Amino acid sequence: MHKLYRDFDTQAQIDEQYNPSLRLGEGPSPLDHYLATAQAARKNLKCALDVPFGPTIHETLDIFPADDPNAPVFVFIHGGYWRAFSSKEFSGVALGLQPLGITTVVMNYALCPHVSLDEITRQARAAVAWTLRNIAQYGGDPERVGIGGHSAGAHLASMCLLTDWEQDYGLPRDPLKAATLVSGLYDLAALRYSYLQPMIQLDDGVIRRNSPAFLVRPCATPTWVTWGDAETTEFARQSSLFHAAWETIGNAGMLSPQPAANHFTAIHGFEDPNGDLCRWLAKTLHAVSPHQ
Repeated sequence: MHKLYRDFDTQAQIDEQYNPSLRLGEGPSPLDHYLATAQAARKNLKCALDVPFGPTIHETLDIFPADDPNAPVFVFIHGGYWRAFSSKEFSGVALGLQPLGITTVVMNYALCPHVSLDEITRQARAAVAWTLRNIAQYGGDPERVGIGGHSAGAHLASMCLLTDWEQDYGLPRDPLKAATLVSGLYDLAALRYSYLQPMIQLDDGVIRRNSPAFLVRPCATPTWVTWGDAETTEFARQSSLFHAAWETIGNAGMLSPQPAANHFTAIHGFEDPNGDLCRWLAKTLHAVSPHQ
């Protein structure tokens, strides 16, 4: 029998692995938690909202400055399988980072099918370039910028790591000093056969251009690839696949699941200064000598 993808015979089998909502039990929606923490962040933290980084209405950043000047910076890219949500649902990631002296930048981007995945990747790279060039205006140190994301956002963050910053943007070759990739997608082929296909419209070219596991380049950015250990085997495999490619080429990386976390709670650690995600970022970004 012909396989759709790897060992999967049917779309239902692929959806079971790649639709995290199917594994949710009774109780509050994960979105309720995101919305509550996002509202708390915008209410209680200094912020500059909807700062444009590009020409279209969707290309904006929400910036949560640290209290001290010349602070390290973390750019966060939200998930939603490239077709849902906005920066506003994920302001909460600043709650754990701001007390640690880190300026947080939450990216907004246009969504499929209004734009293509290629265009969303371009927007992510443009947001990073804008941050590197302009974050000093908000008290951030452009020489201590990290990046990260969740789910589709981890995919986009990894695509940023693979960018030729020097040739395409006139920036240093490896301008990012840390990366946290949470529950990401690094081989997009399976999604072509999933419930997502009508919205994200993958074809051979889009998959080839946007599957980071097969595009890895030498990169000096320390990277933590992580996921929730309650997630499906395919999310674990996706992370392991990217990490293996990352380390095989000689890059520095760490691979580990987060105990007791599912796909939706795997980023809760950004909301707590004592969370592993926040502590790793603070250690990595603060270890870089501040720009004089």
